Amino acid sequence: MQDAEVIILEMLKNEGAVVVPVSEKYMLTVKEAAAYFNIGVKKTRRIAEDNLGTLSVYSGNRYLIIRWKFEEFICESSEI
Repeated sequence: MQDAEVIILEMLKNEGAVVVPVSEKYMLTVKEAAAYFNIGVKKTRRIAEDNLGTLSVYSGNRYLIIRWKFEEFICESSEI
């Protein structure tokens, strides 16, 4: 891990926050999904908007992507 990530994780642990790895989360934010799947943020957001209700949900003011459904979508797609 990079030094900044280690510092942030230590700060979160000291505050009592629960840190869950992205690979174990059920739902991901657009930024988390973009980093996890190595896709651009704009493209990830566009996929989430176009597949609302199947791959993603809109909660408050953000899209949350259902990780396992997004994984299946990518596996079935020949092009993103």
